[in-house]
Amino acid sequence: MIRALVVDDSHFMRTVISDILEDGGIEVVDQGANGREAVRLVEEHDPDVVTMDVEMPEMNGIEAVETIMERHPVPIMMLSALTTDGADATLEALDKGAVDAFAKPGGTITTDMSSHDEELVSRVEAVANADPTARPPTTRESGTTTTSPADASGEEYLDDPTLVIGASTGGPNVVEAVLASLPGEADFRVLVVQHMPDAFTARFAKRLDAKSAYEVREATDGERIGGGEALVAKGNHHLVVSGYSNGRLRVKLEQSDPVHSVRPAIDVTMESVAERVHDPITGVLLTGMGADGSAGAVAIDEAGGSVLVQDEETSAVFGIPARAIETGCVDAVLPEEEIVDGILDTVRSDT
Repeated sequence: MIRALVVDDSHFMRTVISDILEDGGIEVVDQGANGREAVRLVEEHDPDVVTMDVEMPEMNGIEAVETIMERHPVPIMMLSALTTDGADATLEALDKGAVDAFAKPGGTITTDMSSHDEELVSRVEAVANADPTARPPTTRESGTTTTSPADASGEEYLDDPTLVIGASTGGPNVVEAVLASLPGEADFRVLVVQHMPDAFTARFAKRLDAKSAYEVREATDGERIGGGEALVAKGNHHLVVSGYSNGRLRVKLEQSDPVHSVRPAIDVTMESVAERVHDPITGVLLTGMGADGSAGAVAIDEAGGSVLVQDEETSAVFGIPARAIETGCVDAVLPEEEIVDGILDTVRSDT
């Protein structure tokens, strides 16, 4: 049985979350009212997973995550209010080593959690299976990987390449590291599908934009992008490539049924790229739970594109990459720090 520690400064929320988890078959070993208690209780109980509030007295969730990851690493899922400040704080906590985030419906203290009980339980179960130490310390500290391969001048790349990156649990930091090291000279049209709540994707795009040579923004319906630009799939919407001409992608947002119980789904985006784009395509599948991306990998392979996946050692959860490998359509399995080089290998004009 999965053993969880629930941390929230609201006694009401601790009770609600604990009841949901226990009804879902997860043992709640203890509860904490602030980050300082969280640090102590993690060391005392060694839980399989921690649900961590963001804003708390004495020591907030961000500080608690950083301290826990230094002293006694365990998988942590942030529970955040659906606000801009909450999204920013949650993304900072993910930078410090938290594995995933769950948006509290209705605010910091809410009675709506019970309507999302199945989703909360499944997400906690996924995080409990994550390896919080999978990523190299240099990545966690800096938010980037090694020096960008772009620093090697004189590279020549194929014209009009498209890059699709898909990730789930544990993915935000890896996506950030990849885009931070991706050279603008390669001139990709980049589509990012990260399983993430709607309230977080705009802020996530802004963070990526600040660290990348690419112009990154949250996708809007009907817009076009060309080389050197990147779109992040909007939470709760599928990102579909609806057209391609003169090196520019046109996208649309759809709220059709979830695929693999998620929306946005990696498969939807990858399959639409494979159908519409006739220039070089590279698909990259990163850490995460489930099979989303496998059908997309097959579609990209059948369209003549390249498929890369993150390896097990550096993946917090080796579900998405493993399921893609099983299709037989993967060209390379790479550690996080080699993914950008692998991407560039697919579009170097001399390879």
